[in-house]
Amino acid sequence: MMIEAPRGGRRGPVLIVLHQERSSAGRVGQMLLDKGYDLDIRRPVLGDRLPTTLEGHAGAVVFGGPMSANDPDDFVKAEINWLDVPLKENRPYLGICLGAQMLARHLGAKVKARDDGKTEIGWYPLQPTEKGRLLMRHWPQMVYHFHREGFELPHGADLLATGETYPNQAYRYGANAWGLQFHAELTRAMMQRWVVHGEHRFCMPNAQKGREHLEGRMIFDPPLKAWLSEFLDLIFEGKQAIAA
Repeated sequence: MMIEAPRGGRRGPVLIVLHQERSSAGRVGQMLLDKGYDLDIRRPVLGDRLPTTLEGHAGAVVFGGPMSANDPDDFVKAEINWLDVPLKENRPYLGICLGAQMLARHLGAKVKARDDGKTEIGWYPLQPTEKGRLLMRHWPQMVYHFHREGFELPHGADLLATGETYPNQAYRYGANAWGLQFHAELTRAMMQRWVVHGEHRFCMPNAQKGREHLEGRMIFDPPLKAWLSEFLDLIFEGKQAIAA
């Protein structure tokens, strides 16, 4: 499904890969449209095919989902294998949560839960690394999570941000491949849906209650939103904010 920017795309559409029928590109999609990119939305889990080349696309964003990068489903394996396309063509790629874990798997790193079962479901502190600060001046202090698995840092990747429970939070591989363990894309409506439908997970180790998710948004979301816009410029337009 193609969604066109108000004045048409500048550099071709961005491929948007979603993993549920009612999933949304959220704020990432809204911001890309505002920046002039069209959106080519596909759902492999529902039978949509992924393109054999990204020559006609400005890049790709693979979002999260309830499945695991370790699942044996054919579409999961095919999607992980498909990551050869943006990597070999050196096209901009952003993986969010599951999308970051799929990239890690593709690059030979493990995706797994902690031995003690601790999750990150709610708002947790984020700490940029030195390389992360060199790329972007301002990082959010708190970010939103909804996962029970993390990933090892792929060989050759640069760690850009870390956290206490799952140390690998943001990374860059090569010039144009990026992975985020956290969610910056949620609109308020999306978070409310996640809190309702994900309530059964709030009893898991280290998970926060729904009230904390919504209260945290009022405090922590504005800097996260500002960071996301700058981060998308870095990925798709090469606008690097060098720290002073």
